[in-house]
Amino acid sequence: MRLDGLVTNEELARRLSLAFGGERFPNAALLEGGSPELRRQLGLLLARAAVCSGQGERPCGQCPHCVKALAGSHPDVRVEGGGGAARSFHVETVRSIREDAYVKPNEAARRVFLLLEAQAMSEQAQNALLKVLEEPPPNVVFLLTAPSASALLPTVRSRAQLFRLPEEEQPPQEPQLLEQLAEALCAPGEAELLFLTAPLVKDRDRLRAVLEGLALLFRDACVLRAGASGCVSGLPGAAGRLSRALTRESLLRLLELTLQARRSLQQNANGALLVTALCAQLRAAAGR
Repeated sequence: MRLDGLVTNEELARRLSLAFGGERFPNAALLEGGSPELRRQLGLLLARAAVCSGQGERPCGQCPHCVKALAGSHPDVRVEGGGGAARSFHVETVRSIREDAYVKPNEAARRVFLLLEAQAMSEQAQNALLKVLEEPPPNVVFLLTAPSASALLPTVRSRAQLFRLPEEEQPPQEPQLLEQLAEALCAPGEAELLFLTAPLVKDRDRLRAVLEGLALLFRDACVLRAGASGCVSGLPGAAGRLSRALTRESLLRLLELTLQARRSLQQNANGALLVTALCAQLRAAAGR
């Protein structure tokens, strides 16, 4: 399969080629991680591969299906997206997609639905999509993209083949605050944790950045606790302190709670309630 330099990881390239380089395709696939633009570009490439009629590597880039798909005019490729904002992927759009899925392909061997930034779907929209994922029509491929599979309902995730894209290396946002939060989790009492997170209540962008940083930090601490090495958060000192102070079970629970909070924020949860509940949950998970 031709990946046009979008994927450099050999194992991921192999899995994508197995899934989209032959005649059989998964009914649903989920691209998570990486940047929004990488997810979009790879999703479009996989859509072209699914309708390609050329010989050899897919997408060939020369057959009529590839040409039309590349121009955005193929009748069997439908691209929808919510733009990333919470609940911006409307249930009416998903219902329309569901109806179109039962229409036979116009020109290609299959129909492809590329749903960009699927985390923007409300729970109602995801449940509407689930109805067609549970009993997919023949010759239909659903491609979903999201920053994290945890942003989707477990029932939707379980029906899609997952492909995790490598994260872009970026300097950690809010490194000083993340260091302070790690210290607060290792210390007795909840007051410091509440004090540090109070400014995040009215700043959703900053809260989102802190949750993303915490998820990476807790993941690093889990890795260190298991005796391995590596630091994707850019905060080896804080990760080391957490790994020494907390048990493996506590660290895994901290990661799980942070991912849940990030998903709730994406679904437009109340900031004040989210931060207050998260502080209490993190303290309980840390055993402090």
